[in-house]
Amino acid sequence: MRTLPLAEAKTHFSAVIEEVTAGNEVGVSYGKKRETVAVIVPFEQWKRLTKRQLGTLKERGSVIFAHDFSMTEEELIGL
Repeated sequence: MRTLPLAEAKTHFSAVIEEVTAGNEVGVSYGKKRETVAVIVPFEQWKRLTKRQLGTLKERGSVIFAHDFSMTEEELIGL
């Protein structure tokens, strides 16, 4: 992964996007210590990395819907 300072990433943003489109990750550093604060990744890679979490039940439970699960509109709104 190539890392660029924020100013350089802003200046050469089109080139950064071309590199990401080619499938590479690009880090963005910021501040005097030049700590990496962000990583620009291809969208398809990001989609694979993100999964829906169950909020407060994160890593404590799971939800599985049966293939024949159905709910009417009345049941949904509580009539």
